[in-house]
Order: sequence, then structure tokens, then C-alpha cells
Amino acid sequence: MRISSRTILAAVVPAAFCLAALCTVAAPRAVAQDDQFLMPEQSAAKAKQIIAQAIEALGGDAYLNVHDVTCTGRLGTFDHSGEMTGFGRFIDYAQPPFKERQENLPKRNIIDVYNGDKGWTLDRGGVNDAPRVDLADFQETIRKDIDNILRHRIHEPGMVFRYAGPDTVDLKQADWVELIDNDNRTIRIAFSTATHLPVRKIVDTRDPKTQMKTQEVEYFSNYHPLSGIQTAFQIARERNGVKLFQVFFDTCEYNTNISDALFTKESLDQRWAQVGKKETEKEKKKDKDDKNDKDKNAKDDTSSDRDKD
Repeated sequence: MRISSRTILAAVVPAAFCLAALCTVAAPRAVAQDDQFLMPEQSAAKAKQIIAQAIEALGGDAYLNVHDVTCTGRLGTFDHSGEMTGFGRFIDYAQPPFKERQENLPKRNIIDVYNGDKGWTLDRGGVNDAPRVDLADFQETIRKDIDNILRHRIHEPGMVFRYAGPDTVDLKQADWVELIDNDNRTIRIAFSTATHLPVRKIVDTRDPKTQMKTQEVEYFSNYHPLSGIQTAFQIARERNGVKLFQVFFDTCEYNTNISDALFTKESLDQRWAQVGKKETEKEKKKDKDDKNDKDKNAKDDTSSDRDKD
């Protein structure tokens, strides 16, 4: 699930509702003594076995055959100091991995749509192409998305697998698996040894120009079985130690045959035809109120001058 902070710009609540701080990121511990002598083939085989157990725990064929999902929930976003900047409700439609639509609730007047290498936004200014930086971020997030990794990317030619050892993660015994893709992303996933479900994901990337390293961490918790699929109802993300967001899902529905039309610019044009008139009327009313206030102030100033005379 890829969450955009624009989804909740129109639904901000007071900072008194700030969420609890995320757990401190901890890198995987060194590989246990018994695993230090695994040959590369043995290490890869053990990593693949853990991933296979995870896929089965997540729902097996039901998990692998998800073709669309609709989720509603609440999203909190944070600034660089850790202070909450927004908290609101949203609905997210997706045909993973390449199509997504996010709307703020209840107004549905801020919408982001992504469809492969294209994207569009709807806000109070109308419908526009998504900014390049947002589109690039969406495409990069697809490559790091845990469901895309487990459903598709593990089968990519050249993907390197390694067992990275046992650890205690969020007070749970876990096993770390490390993957390195053809673009030199290092992806580490901690799977609970009790449930085999993912509990944390760490992705390390390096800017090819500056060589600056970026580390992005996601936390997965509060799993619920829905339509035979184990679904994490709480997801949090941070980048280089800075919290980005924390999401709490209320419900998710799988394979409801979402229309392809939802992921088009035309769908946003149609929505703008519905909400744009209201926004225009609000602007006109605001302009009229401002003009009336200005005229009233001018009239009061004139009356005051006459009283002085």
C-alpha cells in the first residue's frame, strides 16, 4: 500500500491527537554462529524457504492472486522534527502493483491517481499532471513495496538472496532475509518466527551521483485475516530516522472488480465537474464577502470622518 501525504491535506486535526513515536530502527544482528558457515547456495536456499513460508502465512494462493484492493483508514503525517502535520481519513483503490488512486474522506476533493508511468492530481485548482518528483517517488515506491517484492520481484533474474540471521524485532523473535536487486537496492525483511509474517522492512539505496545513502524503514503490525489474506492494519514508515507517516486501516476488501476507469485522467475530470462548481461557488462567495467587508470598512471610515468634522 502506497500512501500519499496529499490525501489528507484537507482533513487536519489538532496536534493533541499526535500518535505514539515509532520504535527505534535496529539493523539486523550478525548472523548466528550456526549460520556463519552457510555456503552462498545454502544461505539463498534458507532465505527462499523463509519467504515461501511467509507467502503461505499471508494467504498462499489467495495472497498471490490479489488483483485489486480497496482500503479505508486514518493517516498521520509528520514533519522533520517529529511533530504531526496532519491526521485524516482516506480511501485507497489499487490494482497492484502499477495502479493506485487515493482520496481524502469525506470530501473526496483531493485525489491522486497513478497508472504506471503516468499520474494526475485533483485539488482546489482543478486537474493537473502529477509533479515529476511525485511520479518518480511512486515508481520507486513500487519497487520497494513489500507485496510487489513477495508476489513478483523475487522472481526477477539476478535477484540475490541471503539469510541474514535471527534477531529480536519489536519484542518478537524474527529471521532476517536480505535481497539485492539489479539496481543495487539492499532489501532486508524481518519475518516473525512464530507467525512467519513480515514485521519490518529496511531498504538501503545510494544516489548514483552523490553516493549519499538513504535508508527507508517500514513497520507492519496488527494483522487481521480478510478474505483469506493476512492484512497488516498498522503500517509506519520512516526515512533516515525521520518519521514520514503512520496509517491505521479500518477495513480492506480484496478482488471487488474495481473499474479500470478509476485510474484515468478522465475520471478526475468527471469528479472535478462535480466538485469544481462547489469550489468555484465558495471562491465567489468568499470574494463577495471580502468585498462587502471592504465596503463596510470604507463606509465606517467615512462616517467616522464626518463625525470628527
